[in-house]
Amino acid sequence: MIRTARRLAAAALLLAAPAQAIDVERVARERFGNDAPWYRDRIPFLESADARLDAVYYYRWQLYRAHQRDLGERGYISTEFLDDVSWQLQPWASLNDATGFHIGEGRWLRDRRYADDYITHMYNGGNDRHFTDYMADSVWGRYLVDGDRAAATRHLAAMRRLYDAWADHRDAAKRLYWVEPLLDATEYTISSIDASGGKDGFRGGDSFRPSINSYMFANARALSQLYALSGDRGASADFAARATTIKALVQRDLWSPGLAHFIDRYKVDNQYVRYWAPIRGRELVGYVPWTFDLPDDTGRFAAAWRHVLARDELGGAAGPRTVEASYQYYLRQYRYEGEAPECQWNGPSWPFQTTQLLLGMANLLDHYDQKVVTRSDYLRLLRQYAALHYQGDRLDLEEDYHPETGRPIVGLGRSHHYFHSGFVDLLLGGLVGIRPQAGDTVAVNPLLPAAGDPQALAWFRVQDVPYHGHRLGVTWDTDGSHYGERGLTVELDGRRVAHRATLGRLSVAVPRATVAPIERPIDRAVQLVRGDYPMPSASSGTAVENLHDAIDGRLWFFPELPNGWSSGSGGAQWFALDLGRPTRLERAELAFFADEARFAAPRSYKVQAWDGTRWRDVAVRGTGPVANGITRARWRPLTTSRVRVLFDVPADRSMRLAELKLF
Repeated sequence: MIRTARRLAAAALLLAAPAQAIDVERVARERFGNDAPWYRDRIPFLESADARLDAVYYYRWQLYRAHQRDLGERGYISTEFLDDVSWQLQPWASLNDATGFHIGEGRWLRDRRYADDYITHMYNGGNDRHFTDYMADSVWGRYLVDGDRAAATRHLAAMRRLYDAWADHRDAAKRLYWVEPLLDATEYTISSIDASGGKDGFRGGDSFRPSINSYMFANARALSQLYALSGDRGASADFAARATTIKALVQRDLWSPGLAHFIDRYKVDNQYVRYWAPIRGRELVGYVPWTFDLPDDTGRFAAAWRHVLARDELGGAAGPRTVEASYQYYLRQYRYEGEAPECQWNGPSWPFQTTQLLLGMANLLDHYDQKVVTRSDYLRLLRQYAALHYQGDRLDLEEDYHPETGRPIVGLGRSHHYFHSGFVDLLLGGLVGIRPQAGDTVAVNPLLPAAGDPQALAWFRVQDVPYHGHRLGVTWDTDGSHYGERGLTVELDGRRVAHRATLGRLSVAVPRATVAPIERPIDRAVQLVRGDYPMPSASSGTAVENLHDAIDGRLWFFPELPNGWSSGSGGAQWFALDLGRPTRLERAELAFFADEARFAAPRSYKVQAWDGTRWRDVAVRGTGPVANGITRARWRPLTTSRVRVLFDVPADRSMRLAELKLF
């Protein structure tokens, strides 16, 4: 009878109502203003006892949205810089070095189009191997969240071709991969500086690095898993063997017993350095193997983590150092743009590598048996990283930071709201502890220290997390004072499915559901190449770049980087597009940027279509103009080659059309 009563009580507990849901309408409006609908319909919502973590979490979704570039028929890609840089792949502005972060963040969106389009683009000519990357591994990571087998295996042939192309960076004798640090997106490392005799380090320094070899290990392992999904056992076994070989060689040859750290060995052989000799110091890149679970679970390897916790080694006061302060050329500034410092990896704290560090630390805490790193360490470093997002009271993530002060070092115009890192993935996969699985389960293991620890987090809730065709929710309450019940709770589609009273792992069955099909409306107004159709014109502000910015597929409302067509002051203004051919259209989206000084949304607007001889008004149904959000206009389908939008702009203001989209 007692056992039966206990079972009934446990069943009643599981059937109890879930924790109070987050009011997503209110939170979306408070966080995103007039742009709230985009987020409300797509992102997981989070609240916690740490307001700064929450603020950075929502800012990072703004960052993600701002970096979605619409390429028209090619769909969306994620960019690294908001505006153009000279080394991007034209005409798309794609760069392959940050794909792992982009897909790692985007896999948590309920709208799967962004990551799906991006993956298709990169495997269809968008990845030129300008830099190293771990894109196949990130495709596998996306599959673990959405469970879409067809999407995960669709590009296997291209994945294999790309992997095999890196044979040109594989040393046949050592059977390891090498790369010039610049093309590892990490210029001015120990290897490149020392290979120049301390004189430079932007180019050169070819080395067998923990990074590229960990990436190739992870990509091989992912290809093995993806081929297994597709039913190709031979290819799966081939790539599993490749991964095993790389793992063994990295542990044997790139581990320095003296430094107790994974290090580079030189590929280059010159008057300053010798082939296969190890570099002379520790770098943060030595933790990248844990980002992909490469090292064996041994105390010998785990000891490396002491260095990032030590203030006199890799542990900066404001952020992890990319090289230890004892290095001869630590923080020596070699490169400038005018008088402004340029990017270097000889000591600054980089969000890029801090993200990799924290992903590796989360793996270490979740499923390694070690006593070097604690959950308190993870939360301390996560909060330290979150603080770098703040410039005073303003959120604006930049390229790199001084590890002692937390102040940006580079600070160039291109650096604002830089997207070569992750944060959403760290909160959902680390702090909240959602560990996606290939099977029909999910593991939840929050990386929180116990109550009383200085880094403890008393409560949190996340909801609307997409998982295998469902919506996942996770709630933690240390003592029950916030949500009314002590412990960790997991919900599926709003129904409570698991609970425990203490911190620890929960494994929950998740029956796989069919994921919703992806909708792909095509924006016909995108101009990728200046001078090509569609051709813009306007009543004022007719400089080529000013016109192009309104139809370049980029949309953001950050004031630090102007984007869009800026009109003259006040009164009647217009912006027109010549599409170059008759095109069927039925709606438009207009994004107006506004601030408290120069720019305001128009008071009204009117859409016109060219009928072959003159402009005719289009009968529009839609919303009135909104600032810093999307104004939507619909009409009965029509076919035209030219569209014009007329605006009534307040007399004392100009108008900035951040983006015009036509569908």
